[in-house]
Amino acid sequence: MKEFVTYTRVSTKRQGESGLGLEAQKRDIAIFFDSYAAQPYNVIGSFCDVASGSKTDRAELASAVAMAKQTGATLLVAKLDRLSRSVAEIAKLLEDKSLEFRVATMPHADKFQLHIYAALAEQEKDFISKRTKSALQAAKARGVLLGGARPEAGVRHAAVKEVADGHANRVRSVIQSYRNNGFSYRDIASHLNQLEIATARGGEWFASTVRNYDLRIAAIVDAAR
Repeated sequence: MKEFVTYTRVSTKRQGESGLGLEAQKRDIAIFFDSYAAQPYNVIGSFCDVASGSKTDRAELASAVAMAKQTGATLLVAKLDRLSRSVAEIAKLLEDKSLEFRVATMPHADKFQLHIYAALAEQEKDFISKRTKSALQAAKARGVLLGGARPEAGVRHAAVKEVADGHANRVRSVIQSYRNNGFSYRDIASHLNQLEIATARGGEWFASTVRNYDLRIAAIVDAAR
């Protein structure tokens, strides 16, 4: 019988208490078991952290890895970024010959492919950060003082809005296409997460996130008329 240890992670206490994020992860793990796991299987342990993906000293992850290694079970996560947002940390786990882990949303990916996906995700996160800084520098070059007084903070928000608008345009065709075909915000969020497309802040999609993007896209379209 194939044995698994499941691991989930949410970034904030609020998400943990409300179930936001956890529900989607548990759904993806369930789909993996129903469609891709060798039968029969047994889940011998489930662990969940409420911590940032950049934090390396996560107690529940350490416990999950330890149990998987001690029992020979496979560590299963819903998405690669739930395991870590650091390529170095993911590479460390991939190179551990005593640990086997799978990603539910990428059921056929081998270790080499997972390493590539992690590197691409980190590059995208880094690019988003640089794009935000570039927009703020451009505002500063126009003579705007950023930070400090409340009126100046408003200008900073405007610069950040400019970046957010750019990201909304990037996923505009996907969201509009799905909306035009009757898909719900929840369906679209699931699709974007499966494609490993991050939000402007490098996070995962929820129905509320897609709705906010849809409203932003509508505002951009109206402003362009």
